[in-house]
Amino acid sequence: MQKWLVVFLLFISLQAVAQEKKEIKSEDYENYSVEMADDMRQSGKIYVLVGIIGIVMGGILVYLVGTDKKLSRLEKEFKS
Repeated sequence: MQKWLVVFLLFISLQAVAQEKKEIKSEDYENYSVEMADDMRQSGKIYVLVGIIGIVMGGILVYLVGTDKKLSRLEKEFKS
């Protein structure tokens, strides 16, 4: 029963469409400006965004290094 449910859900998910396909035109390749980024850069908010991203990535890195140290310590205790 559980296998049939998984197969059914898989079949349903394959039929799902996230968005419509749009035709790509030559103008799409010539558009190099990103309005949101340009506005944020002009008002100075882009630096706040980059700082927040840096803080989040730094926090993730510190968490991973701390977890690795704890795991290494536990592996040493387990071996001895």
